[in-house]
Formats: sequence, structure tokens, C-alpha cells
Amino acid sequence: MEAPEEARQPHHVLKPKTFLMIVVMVVCGPLGNTFLGKGMKQIGSVGVWPVSHLISSLSRILTTPSIWMGIGSLIVFFIADMLVLSWADYSFVRPASALGYGMVALLGYSMLGERVSPLRWTGIAIICLGVFVVSRTTPRTHTWETMERE
Repeated sequence: MEAPEEARQPHHVLKPKTFLMIVVMVVCGPLGNTFLGKGMKQIGSVGVWPVSHLISSLSRILTTPSIWMGIGSLIVFFIADMLVLSWADYSFVRPASALGYGMVALLGYSMLGERVSPLRWTGIAIICLGVFVVSRTTPRTHTWETMERE
């Protein structure tokens, strides 16, 4: 009995939807955290005691647009992360999503005005090199049907 066409496909082909969702993760995760960082810098120090300071801080947090943009971006990241993890191996997805570290440095520099030292850029380049090495391995992506047969 011959296996269905989908089961005969090599697992080393990264499906476009998997690639797209990894790109969404690499952009939305760091973008969300950057917006949260920007919003919290706008708010300033958060007081938690006495309770009146906590309520005042929460009020400022919940009315800051950057915070909501960060929350929205992180929700998109979380959904993309769940989707990709249902389609591809964890040992492939996590290193591939590490490209987000480069995005973090770029966003920190451009949106938050942070200085990124040459040593930090070197470290990020090493991480990206590691992602390149991992991308040369066979990413096992599958559908529910092939998962049930395994």
C-alpha cells in the first residue's frame, strides 16, 4: 500500500506558513516588549505600597497607549508561537526565533534611543550565525495526519 502524497514529502522542506509565522514571532515578540519598555519609561517608577500608589500606578499603566500596543504585539507573538510549535519541532523553532535578539537590539536603538555596544552587536551576530547553522539542519514540519501516523 502506497503512502499518501503528503506522507512521501521530505520533512526537510520548511513550509511557507511555518516560515511566515517564525517571521511574525521574530518581529512581534521584540516589538511588543519594546512598546512595553517604552510605555513603562513614560510612566516612571511604579509604587506598590501603600495600596493607593498601586492603584495610581495601575491607572497610569492601563491608560498608556504604548502598553496596549505592546500587549497586542505580544498576543500576536503568542498565537504565532503556538501555531509554529504545532507545526514544527521545538528544537527548530526556538533557535530560529532567536533572530528576535537582533530585532531587540535594533528596536532598542531606534525606538528607545539605547546605545548598543560593538561587543553586544558581536554577540548578536554569533547568535544569528547559530540560527543559520540550525536552519541548515532538517526542520521537521508536519500536519496532523502525519503526526497521527508517527
